Amino acid sequence: MSAPDTRPAAASEGAPFKAALVQMRTAKSVGANVEAASALIRQAAAEGASYIQTPEMTGTMEENRAALFAILHEEESDPALAAFRTLAAELKVHLHIGSLAVRASEHRAANRSYLLGPDGSIAARYDKIHMFDVDLPNGDVYRESTAYRPGELAVLADLPQIRLGFTICYDLRFPALFRALAEAGAGMIAAPAAFTRPTGEAHWHILLRARAIETGCFVLAAAQGGKHENGRETFGHSLIIDPWGTILAEGGTDPGIITAEIDPAKVTAVRSRIPSLDHGRRFELVPPGEVTRLRVAGDAA
Repeated sequence: MSAPDTRPAAASEGAPFKAALVQMRTAKSVGANVEAASALIRQAAAEGASYIQTPEMTGTMEENRAALFAILHEEESDPALAAFRTLAAELKVHLHIGSLAVRASEHRAANRSYLLGPDGSIAARYDKIHMFDVDLPNGDVYRESTAYRPGELAVLADLPQIRLGFTICYDLRFPALFRALAEAGAGMIAAPAAFTRPTGEAHWHILLRARAIETGCFVLAAAQGGKHENGRETFGHSLIIDPWGTILAEGGTDPGIITAEIDPAKVTAVRSRIPSLDHGRRFELVPPGEVTRLRVAGDAA
């Protein structure tokens, strides 16, 4: 009997397609944000995009916990989600809402991403796993976990041309998640975000290109950009990156769209050149002091 095949699942190789990223400057008003996002989504569809992604916190950039919970809805009654489902069906596109704040329980929200099908159905949903709880050198303090509960499931979905993996913003700093998605067959990974300006200036391009290179995936990151109503400043620079780490399209700091052709065959081509997903090995970590002499290659067993 032959040994089981433990190689990573292959990404699908469908026909090339146009993808679009919607860059926003989300305010507090859900209605105003839906209107602004919808106009840009329509523009992207008119330019031929069949997959359209919006940023993290598309619905509202409300950071005050009490004010946020006053406007939260459960998924079934969320007005922004309902509007975007109708829009996806009207435009007959795969509409990826980077994230909405939805009520998950009495005391916690979920930072939830939605992939909406061309019929308006919810094709997939993903709750952000890693919470952004940091104190930045410029004095800004973020405690995402005070309002949001972390997700526990990595999620994939199949588009007609390619398998899509889901992440949101701070997840970008956890490469194990990206590798797991790639090993499960993702050829494209979404990273919708609301990166702060200081961290974006330092790490945005480097991290996104690294995740693309490490996984041999297209990485698409729709971003928030500019000075928001609540005073927060986000970095912008939405990016579409190919599996070799080449930037195919980049936004600035203002709202707008960027587009690029996604050719799934590039995933196979890059992974054939550098098959690092096939070469991963399990290993044991040896704490200091437990081993007096490490065995080196060529030592007798």
